[in-house]
Amino acid sequence: MSDLNVNADVYSYGSRRTVVYGRHGMVATSQPLAAQAGLRAIEQGGNAIDAAVAAAAALTVVEPTSNGIGSDAFAIVWTNNRLYGLNSSGPAPRGLTVGWVKERGWDAIPSYGWPAVTVPGAPAAWQALSSRFGRLSMSQTLQSAVDLARFGYPVSPTVATGWSYSVQRYREVLTEDCFRDWFHTFAPHNRAPAPGEIWRSPDHANTLQEIGRSDAAAFYRGPLAESMVKFSNDTGGVLAIDDLRGFQPEWVDPLAVSFRDYDVWELPPNGQGLVALIALQLLEGLHPTTEEERVHYQIEALKLGFSDLGAHVGDPKSMHLGAEDFLTESYARKRRSLIGPTASVHKPGQPLSGGTVYLATADGEGNMVSFIQSNFRGFGSGLVVPGTGIALQNRGELFTLEDGHPNRLEPGKRPLHTIIPGFITKAGMPVGPFGVMGGFMQPQGHVQVLSRVLDENMNPQAALDAPRFYWKGGKAVAVEPTMPLSIQVALKKRGHEVEVEENLVLFGRGEIIWRSDDGVLCGATEPRADGQVAVY
Repeated sequence: MSDLNVNADVYSYGSRRTVVYGRHGMVATSQPLAAQAGLRAIEQGGNAIDAAVAAAAALTVVEPTSNGIGSDAFAIVWTNNRLYGLNSSGPAPRGLTVGWVKERGWDAIPSYGWPAVTVPGAPAAWQALSSRFGRLSMSQTLQSAVDLARFGYPVSPTVATGWSYSVQRYREVLTEDCFRDWFHTFAPHNRAPAPGEIWRSPDHANTLQEIGRSDAAAFYRGPLAESMVKFSNDTGGVLAIDDLRGFQPEWVDPLAVSFRDYDVWELPPNGQGLVALIALQLLEGLHPTTEEERVHYQIEALKLGFSDLGAHVGDPKSMHLGAEDFLTESYARKRRSLIGPTASVHKPGQPLSGGTVYLATADGEGNMVSFIQSNFRGFGSGLVVPGTGIALQNRGELFTLEDGHPNRLEPGKRPLHTIIPGFITKAGMPVGPFGVMGGFMQPQGHVQVLSRVLDENMNPQAALDAPRFYWKGGKAVAVEPTMPLSIQVALKKRGHEVEVEENLVLFGRGEIIWRSDDGVLCGATEPRADGQVAVY
């Protein structure tokens, strides 16, 4: 990493944050208490993997607006001098079929309720990481999260804003009795907690404690599983005990493309990391001479990646092509030729927004983790299992009901996923984890942040601070208010339909930890969130 810019004095678009340095341990998350929970695991004798699990569990408590115990999770881990990938996304229940959905009057999977619920994968991810690579017991690793839920914590500002929006929205859409426990759990005073207000969730604490005590067995085969199934039976769902008992995370081999002399790694489908890899491979063969041309090329390359995602990607068992087929140089040359001087339309899918948390960890021994978990939309399906604090995700919303499509809903099948952890290596050695959370913004954020560092020589914090765009579909592109006017004007002249978007949540939230050749850790966190890099 010695040729990457890790100096803190590089101009970073007015940010008051600087990169953070350390040697023995580092945790970067979107919420300070979660970062501290991860660092505490290292201080107690754990490693970067224990820190990732501790921070992930804490985030279900301190940022419930984006993830929960009922989330899915993915990870890329550097340990023992190699990369490991973990896909812990759950499948559709065996009773969830296209016929079942249509019989209830839906012609697409709704955002809320049982049709959108898939088997939660996050607790299984924690257990898989902990048992294979961690040093601490699950009980010890999850204790910080248990304490935060039991004794309470002051809600941070960005989380409070999202929470307030969700309460207002859910009052309008969650009108059936099955959603009653969401309000009981997350709006007990008929409102969202204010910034700085203490919020507690004893049910959440008890559930995390039971997951830790049982190494997650209680969640998939014990009393917590039984509570989920009873709730499903009582409220018209199809989640069955066999769906939970049969779930196992999958260890996978990450995929990589070369970009500016570095190898950029993403997980294979059912996630959308393939979009970032396709776009980076296209950009590798393009040589912009101006900043606006660079942004234009990025937009066009991402469109092509999303076009392939929408047509071909789903659960790998149902894909007609392998992920590697999209990453050949011959295919890249063919697709790159479609990028011209003006905005184009390639019949892509229409990107959606989502709620996700990303974190990065590293320790002084060389272990590093890129970890992400999510409910998909905010708090998820709106279904909270009574007495547990388990908010069930709505990942199933991303299934299509279209016949013959690789992402068509089928029992036991995993849906297309938006959440993607990233990692960089050079010459076979680790540089480190990075990620940008936020629905279909994620591969767009990956491309933009990496380009800021590798094309423009920004340090990691400056790269996160820099203004971003968000391709919305067709020729529509949202840009942050800080995007230079000259670039906005130039993009419009190229045919892009540019709009300035004040809601910064749309542009994602990222974290980075990279390691220098002499072992110094360099961390950066998202200025659009409440994040922190905890270090010692």
